[in-house]
Amino acid sequence: LICRGLVSSASRPREDSWLKSLFVRKVDPRKDAHSNLLAKRETSSLYKLQIHNVKPECLDAYNKLCQEVLPKIHEEKLYPCALVGTWNTWYGEQDQAVHLWRYEGGYPALNEVMSKLRQNKEFTEFRKERGNMLLSRKNQLLLEFSFWNEPVPREGPNIYELRSYQLRPGTMIEWGNYWARAIRFRQDNNEAVGGFFSQIGQLYMVHHLWAYKDLQTREDIRNAAWHKPGWDELVYYTVPLIQEMESRIMIPLKISPLQ
Repeated sequence: LICRGLVSSASRPREDSWLKSLFVRKVDPRKDAHSNLLAKRETSSLYKLQIHNVKPECLDAYNKLCQEVLPKIHEEKLYPCALVGTWNTWYGEQDQAVHLWRYEGGYPALNEVMSKLRQNKEFTEFRKERGNMLLSRKNQLLLEFSFWNEPVPREGPNIYELRSYQLRPGTMIEWGNYWARAIRFRQDNNEAVGGFFSQIGQLYMVHHLWAYKDLQTREDIRNAAWHKPGWDELVYYTVPLIQEMESRIMIPLKISPLQ
């Protein structure tokens, strides 16, 4: 800590100058809730991230069941929602399924979908059968950062990385200000899929979703970022905002719009 303080003091003029050029769209946390300041205003989409830990012996049956039932919800016009992506975790916690849903119209759309699904006998049976295959499950409701790409279907094959950050409470605005600048360093290879922050569930959570051809391509792209002027300083300033972080490498199921 002492060494860091000495370094910070010695380089303060350079850092202050760099900070002034950093904030492309700096937002003031005193003016509004961070959900209003950081989220896309041109859309009212709400996202739900579902993470299911499946009994190891049931994973194949779980995947088969999801591939039979989930597209029916996604394709049914009565439900104002869309399946953005569905995966199995390859590296990270094993025997895990990850689903990402978009609700066009925010919370009213979510309520409408949930209400209709409770009246859907097929879905009720699906949930019951699925529940017998699970060890645990959790979900979060998310908004998307205004400066990230809109997650749209893409052709494969790709692997996906979900990087999840638990931020220190009170730092979401600061994180958003830095990444509004940082995202431009990671778009050359079309790897940036989507960026989200939590509203309900585990709070002060950020999720970045990336797509790569394979693990070696991921390594090459991430290493190349360090050769771009400014990336190292962005990492330097964002790391202290993080309490915990996790990386999942995921493989899409056949029904996933993100392949």
